[in-house]
Amino acid sequence: MSYSEDDLLPISALQHLLFCERQCALIHLERLWADNLFTAEGNHLHEKAHTGDPETRNGVRITRGLSLQSFELGLFGQADVIEWEPPPEQRIGDRRLADVLRQSSSEHRRAWRVTPVEYKRGKPKENDCDRVQLCAQAMCLEEMLGIDIPQAFLFYGQPRRRTEIQCDVALRAVVQQAATRLHQMMKSQITPSAQREKKCDSCSLLHFCLPDAGTRHSSVRAYLDQMLR
Repeated sequence: MSYSEDDLLPISALQHLLFCERQCALIHLERLWADNLFTAEGNHLHEKAHTGDPETRNGVRITRGLSLQSFELGLFGQADVIEWEPPPEQRIGDRRLADVLRQSSSEHRRAWRVTPVEYKRGKPKENDCDRVQLCAQAMCLEEMLGIDIPQAFLFYGQPRRRTEIQCDVALRAVVQQAATRLHQMMKSQITPSAQREKKCDSCSLLHFCLPDAGTRHSSVRAYLDQMLR
C-alpha cells in the first residue's frame, strides 16, 4: 500500500502508540498535550541535537534536523542527526552534501554508510518504543535515497553514550505493524479506553486521561474526594 502526502502521520506517533495507545490517541486524535519534567528534558535534548550547522569530521558529514518521509509507511518526521560517510573515492570535502548526492548514481549511494542518530533522555528502555521510532527514520531514508541502512544509534542522556540498534527484519516488521495500526486508529477516530498501569504515573497526560476514574472498585464520590484532596 502506498499513502498520499495528505495521509502522512508523524514518526513520533509510533513511539506514543507503543508506549500507550490511549496516549497516542489523546495526542494525535484529540490534540491534547501537557509537559512534565520528563517531556521538558526530552524537548531540551532534541533542541540541542538540532542546533548547529552541518559539519564534516574525519570525512563524515553530519547534518541535523533533516526532514524525512515515507509513502510506503505513511510517515513523516525529522531526524535529530544523520551521519553520511561516503566510500574513500567519493569524499565530500568542501562540497555541499546535496550536490554530492545529486551527482552520485544510486549504485554509488548504496556504497555510503548513512547512520541516523536519535537523542533520548534517561536510559535505554526495555520496550521497543525508541527502537521502532529510530528504525522508522532509517526506513524513510532508505526510501528517499534508494540505499540500505542496516544500523542506527540511540544516544541516551544516561549514561551519555550510544546504543547501537540493528534495523533487522524483526524490527522492521514491528515498524510496519505499528504504522498500519496508527493509520487504523486515526481513520477510526476512536480513542481507546483508559487502563491503569504503573507507567501512567510518568505520563504528562495523566490529568487528561484519568485512568483511575473508570476503575471497577472506585465510586464517583471516592474519585471526586480524591481529586479534591
